[in-house]
Amino acid sequence: MGTKRVSNSVVLAQEIKRSRHDIVAYSNRDKALLEAGVQRTSNLSASIMLLEGHQGEIYTCEFHPDGELLMSSGYDRQIYIWNVYGECENIMAMSGHTGAVMEAHFSTDGANIYTCSTDKTLAIWDIVTGTRIRRLKGHTTFVNSVHGTRRGVQMLCSGSDDRTVRIWDARKKFPAHTFESNYQVTATCFNDTGEQVISGGIDNEIKIWDIRRNDVVYRLKGHMDTVTGISLSPDGSYILSNSMDNTLRIWDIRPYVSGERCVKIFNGNQHNFEKNLLRCAWSSDGSKISAGSSDRHVYIWDTTSRRILYKLPGHNGSVNDVDFHPKEPIILSASSDKNMFLGEIED
Repeated sequence: MGTKRVSNSVVLAQEIKRSRHDIVAYSNRDKALLEAGVQRTSNLSASIMLLEGHQGEIYTCEFHPDGELLMSSGYDRQIYIWNVYGECENIMAMSGHTGAVMEAHFSTDGANIYTCSTDKTLAIWDIVTGTRIRRLKGHTTFVNSVHGTRRGVQMLCSGSDDRTVRIWDARKKFPAHTFESNYQVTATCFNDTGEQVISGGIDNEIKIWDIRRNDVVYRLKGHMDTVTGISLSPDGSYILSNSMDNTLRIWDIRPYVSGERCVKIFNGNQHNFEKNLLRCAWSSDGSKISAGSSDRHVYIWDTTSRRILYKLPGHNGSVNDVDFHPKEPIILSASSDKNMFLGEIED
């Protein structure tokens, strides 16, 4: 388990990987940039860091809210905590799920991690002690998605192949609400106030559920295939969705919207026969979005122009999850190749 510094050159990254050195010094590319007076844009030890250690496909990754740590998990059922800076050491491993971890997120205060798994359960973890503090049972088959509220009492929402969306009070063992869907649910998140849950599934629709009404208040239609990822914008006004129809869409979910709620469509990333649940993410200022892609690249778009700003190579498998650093211009990507990259982008 370790990490490596690599240059912007994919070839060099692969050569470094083959060399099996634990730590690699600054690359020639980085030295040349420094000598030319080109300023680095982050506090990473190198412009790209390669994080190794997982023994299976990585399905989920995320930065801690303070930006000092990140976590990852996937097929090997291990939840790893890593330092973002220095040599990006792995500082903690948590285990307890008996199936692959499909999605994981930090709580808003950063004290806990919420996970969901193919073992039909959700779990809440304490990152100080590295222990599981609650196991949530209720789903009857694979749980594909989990998300927590941004404020107030900590609630969780989850979506499963059992065709339900469930709402959980983090302090209790059993679900507080269960919404029945007609199809498997593959992605979920709360709205900004925690009064609504947004879900996507294999019926191509995005449903907005009102917790108090216990019903769907409206549906977002436009995707032509399964919705694999949903992410709420930093200001809470929009959601980003990733779909197997090879598009991302931004939707306006404010209460009163006249006209079409789909405001932008983005193209470039790919889904393939693997049918992985590829996730998506916003930058902290909402100016950029990124998404997983089966073509082994990390895509970053400008939300205003819809232009692809970056198409980053380096992975040798499907890129399943991405996240933007909360304070610096750094992108994190997790892949089926069992590796993660931390990459410095322009400020």
